Amino acid sequence: MCSRFTHRLTWKQINELYRLTGAEPMEFDPRYNLAPRQKAPVIRECPDGLREAVMMRWGLIPAWAGDPSIAYKTINARAETVATAPSYRAAFKTRRCIVPASGFYEWQKTGGPKQPWLIEAIDDAPLSLAGLWERWEKGEQPVETFSIITTTPNELVAPIHDRMPVILAPEDFDAWLKPEPLPAATSLLRPYPADLMKACRISTRVNSPKNDDPAIIEPVQ
Repeated sequence: MCSRFTHRLTWKQINELYRLTGAEPMEFDPRYNLAPRQKAPVIRECPDGLREAVMMRWGLIPAWAGDPSIAYKTINARAETVATAPSYRAAFKTRRCIVPASGFYEWQKTGGPKQPWLIEAIDDAPLSLAGLWERWEKGEQPVETFSIITTTPNELVAPIHDRMPVILAPEDFDAWLKPEPLPAATSLLRPYPADLMKACRISTRVNSPKNDDPAIIEPVQ
């Protein structure tokens, strides 16, 4: 499961990485402890083939859902079942997206309280998490939401947790964002190479979404 991540990217970084040609600038505050039900920038492809960044709420609400409470259960979609699960299969076919992140958190079971870890790219580059998005229109206002897809862990993450987000390389962005061909997108649902990542122990302050400051990502012994 991926239930928290940090987003410290600037608009310039996002615009250049995802080639948002002609996009209007957006303002992003650094987020050190982004939690479900909160909003984050998401990259998707427009009907004209260009890409845009949109603020969406974390926790996917399928278009058919009777109420938005399902979002508490849909922050993550499993790679093994994303193409067939009722909550995700429609979005997987035509509404795939990328969730930019600076790193993500996982909690390791120990003899006592779980130990949180921050996992990042080894060169501190942005991580592009594979996601799905939906538009729910049964409330007073339309709501756009997203889910992050998880897969089995690589060698770095495995001792910490049994799942990790699917992370996309820049050369895979087109295959992921374009609705077709579907097999090309399915082939990307795999663990990211462990030698391109690093992990460090951090404070249990990350356990509370109320804590959202730079001290969250400082390593601890």
